[in-house]
Amino acid sequence: LDCQLYGLNPGGHHSTNLIFHVINTMLLFLWLRQLTGTLWRGAIVAALFAWHPLHVESVAWASERKDVLSTFFWMLTLLAYTRYARESKVQSPKSKVFYGLSLLAFACGLMSKPMVVTLPFVLLLLDFWPLERFSRFTFHFSRSNQPSTLNPQLSTMSAVRLICEKLPFFALTLAASVATYFVQTSGRALWSPDVLSLSDRVANALWAYDRYISKTFWPVDLSIFYPHPYHWPPVLAIGSALLLALWSGLSLWRARQNPYLFVGWFWFLGTLIPTIGLVQVGSQSMADRYMYIPSVGLFILVVWGFNDFLNWRPHWRRITTFAGGVALAGCLVGTEIQLSYWQNSIKLFRHAIEVTTDNFVAYTCLGETLSDLGLKKEAMMLCAEAVRIAPNSPVAQYNFGMALLQNNRLDEALAHLDAAARLAPHNSEVQYNFGLFLLLHNKPDEAASHFAATLVERPDFAEAHCRLAQALSQQHKSKEAIFHYREALRLKPEFPGAKAALDQILSANPNLKAEP
Repeated sequence: LDCQLYGLNPGGHHSTNLIFHVINTMLLFLWLRQLTGTLWRGAIVAALFAWHPLHVESVAWASERKDVLSTFFWMLTLLAYTRYARESKVQSPKSKVFYGLSLLAFACGLMSKPMVVTLPFVLLLLDFWPLERFSRFTFHFSRSNQPSTLNPQLSTMSAVRLICEKLPFFALTLAASVATYFVQTSGRALWSPDVLSLSDRVANALWAYDRYISKTFWPVDLSIFYPHPYHWPPVLAIGSALLLALWSGLSLWRARQNPYLFVGWFWFLGTLIPTIGLVQVGSQSMADRYMYIPSVGLFILVVWGFNDFLNWRPHWRRITTFAGGVALAGCLVGTEIQLSYWQNSIKLFRHAIEVTTDNFVAYTCLGETLSDLGLKKEAMMLCAEAVRIAPNSPVAQYNFGMALLQNNRLDEALAHLDAAARLAPHNSEVQYNFGLFLLLHNKPDEAASHFAATLVERPDFAEAHCRLAQALSQQHKSKEAIFHYREALRLKPEFPGAKAALDQILSANPNLKAEP
């Protein structure tokens, strides 16, 4: 739809992201207003959501449409579920309608981005506070002056009832999780335990939680990519685990007195689980975009916490109000600064190199950008640095090989392109381009094997069929060459040169004309 509206004009695609972000902010405010009946607290949470620098990546990166789109459906689900919970209290027939709408919106959210699989658990948190649906079944109030007592049987029934109510949501969560796992596995995006052990993944997850918290409260040194170090010092993992355990224990202890602590904290912890790295997808250790939904939990915790503090210490109201205004203004300034890095690829990846260590992805992408601009020597130096940092990265090896090729260093280019092909046997782009390099340098035998590997991954790649036919023809394997020329023409009837090459082989081998 965007391409039909805007073509390839980037401004249109970015404007759609921005529109969704504005709508998400408004929906968040309306939901908090409906849910808690508060005005200013909901407005401050919405303002933090709208202006926080951590959210720049989700909005400014056009291909991160899935973040703002999935959050749009996330907020619609919460709005519909809140109405359902309110209507069900009075046993209104409208409750079923709102339940169905919430389930439909959740399904749309899952189709936008699987990260929203945690939403059913958030609904259970909201049942605790502020909907207080658990208390309707959990606590038995005595008619005497004795304090209320807990009825274990009623408590069990309450939890079971509320969980059973979410079973359709959990079914969608399970289906989306299984589908995502198989897609990522088939796409070979998951890291194997041989590359990253379970202990390393747990350590990174624990430390990432602390880094997310620190960047929420002090959003500096934000980067489009945070390289994974593979091994974190044990002291960082242990310290992070203790801090998370301390806050979790405090939230549980104060759950009755300050339920927003419990809900906000476990909203943050829970919604990050799909992307925290326990199942490692990609080579990043964390990402700003993953905080688009989880940050709402921290914002609620902080804003409601400050409100309670002011009720306890009202004479601090002016100072606290001033501090809140400074924080919001700081978010605006930080967002403006962060946006300046997203003006072009050179600024973006140079900034990533400045604020991170050994960021081979940033070096690779910056080198590729400079290469496109014709700055071949500078590009080659950056790609060389990427290979030094990550010699086992097929992308780094491939880009360095292409940079060497552009600088006419053919023997060195061959070595690095070969390394890329060995490291990425299932990457069709790497296999095809390396095969093309070999074919152009009179090595048809080796080229044919790489074109064949390309076709294993992309059997409908017409160009690969044509190049494989060319390589086979040079090896005098006419029968096989004819087959692949015909496949290329079947997939792309107007393929330039393929028809002439096929006719030439058939003229030289008239006995093969009748064979399919």
